[in-house]
Amino acid sequence: MQAEQLVTTQTPEATANRKAHSLEVKNISAYYGANLALENVNLRYEPNKITAMIGPSGCGKSTLIRCLNRMHEVIRGAHVEGQVLLDGDDIYASTVDPVQVRRNIGMVFQKPNPFPTMSIYENVISGFKLNNINKPKQELDHIVERSLRAAALWDEVKDKLKASGGSLSGGQQQRLCIARAIAVEPKILLLDEPCSALDPISTIKVEQLMTELVKNFTLVLVTHNMQQATRVSDYTAFFLAGERRVGQLIEYGPTDRIFNAPERKETQDYVSGRFG
Repeated sequence: MQAEQLVTTQTPEATANRKAHSLEVKNISAYYGANLALENVNLRYEPNKITAMIGPSGCGKSTLIRCLNRMHEVIRGAHVEGQVLLDGDDIYASTVDPVQVRRNIGMVFQKPNPFPTMSIYENVISGFKLNNINKPKQELDHIVERSLRAAALWDEVKDKLKASGGSLSGGQQQRLCIARAIAVEPKILLLDEPCSALDPISTIKVEQLMTELVKNFTLVLVTHNMQQATRVSDYTAFFLAGERRVGQLIEYGPTDRIFNAPERKETQDYVSGRFG
């Protein structure tokens, strides 16, 4: 249903010219004040692939995904040690603007959060307005349509673009947030449990959307739903917190191997449902 529309969201030339961007973490440790929450993670997210991060609550998945675009440091007292390399450049270098990082590495959160005082149209282009980037009305119109089509939402809202973003259903609001994130053409798209607050039908639509977006973006997905990880991801990283309650990366590899032939007993126990 959605796939035919999604394929046409960009011209063949635009798709062919879009560079595949790499993201890699090296020796990342994350703290909340003096408390170590995530320890010494090394991980490469493959370009134009979906990498799922799984593990029980409190193992550091959401902490790590916030480290990937410097959202972690927004929390009072929180800080990061190590490197996050976007196309080889450390986003934590002293000369790097965190605002620019968050434009290049967009994020969609667990709970849909459209700006309630903005229309659907205004929500999509809010990234330009908030960064004082002025564009002609005609270009903004094109960006809104392109982004909503890419988020499989255009046909549902094209006749009510002036309506509040909060007037949409939960699933539509989450797709609107995805449209808002991709409107500024980020290099990487982070998804922190984007379906946890959605019903099964809306979840299917967002999962279908992810499999289309990965053609143009590198996607990082945090999920508690292991079935979702097996359905949509190419690679899976399993995290676990040990006795010290510090999150660590236990195993990483192609999703099929992680779920069907894991190398670590802890991974086998988790994916087989023995704990978690």
